[in-house]
Amino acid sequence: MRIDRIRSGGASAGLACIAAFLAGCASSPPSTQSIADTPWAAASRVEIAAPAPQAGWEHVALPGKTRVQFVPVRDDGRAALEATAVSAASVVRKRVRIEPQDLGRLRFSWKVPRLIEAADLATREFDDAPVRIILAFEGDRSRLSAKDAMLSELMRTLTGEEMPYATLMYVWCNKRASGTVVRSPRTDRVRKLVLESGPGRLHQWLDYERDVRADFEKAFGEPPGALVGIALMTDSDNTRSTATALYGPVRHVAPNASAAR
Repeated sequence: MRIDRIRSGGASAGLACIAAFLAGCASSPPSTQSIADTPWAAASRVEIAAPAPQAGWEHVALPGKTRVQFVPVRDDGRAALEATAVSAASVVRKRVRIEPQDLGRLRFSWKVPRLIEAADLATREFDDAPVRIILAFEGDRSRLSAKDAMLSELMRTLTGEEMPYATLMYVWCNKRASGTVVRSPRTDRVRKLVLESGPGRLHQWLDYERDVRADFEKAFGEPPGALVGIALMTDSDNTRSTATALYGPVRHVAPNASAAR
């Protein structure tokens, strides 16, 4: 994979998203904007067993990509972020550190008015999605394949940091069945777990509560490391189309917390 291909915007949104997770680790670059004061951010909580300082939510531009518009709104009484992507891709990200033993349940919601007709999550050329919830993890880097180790080194060259050991995405797919795990066509360290398939549940709020550890083990076949980043992304850059979606607040609930919402 050539470095100039990524710099010119030729990389898939998935790899650009990995770079965005890393780009702000040392400092906040000009392409990063805080959305910490929005009602959506106030309702989004990351709960862990041992409370610790946490970074705020940020809207981060991706290398070579047009920025998605993320606007705080209220819809059906919910605090939400409305995403509008016109041949665009960017992420709203929060850097965290949740140790494996503290991984609990992730609660989130989304509302999608229409799918991206040409999108295909398993191909490089059409890897777009109206909604993604993205989790980045640490792990034993000695287990990376030669290809993924090279990609990690490339990301370190571009961003000053290595890519996450593993990235799990919750996605809405045009045709693959719910529960399907789709591997990235560019790296085995990015896997997508399909939660919704086809147009049957468009135009309505859908609420999820996911067991982070169980989903990681389903996708990767191994226990997770520390969770170091949470993000949401709407992207339409590969299909050169327009995508819109609404995201409700994102909450991580520690394992021993009350089940009450």
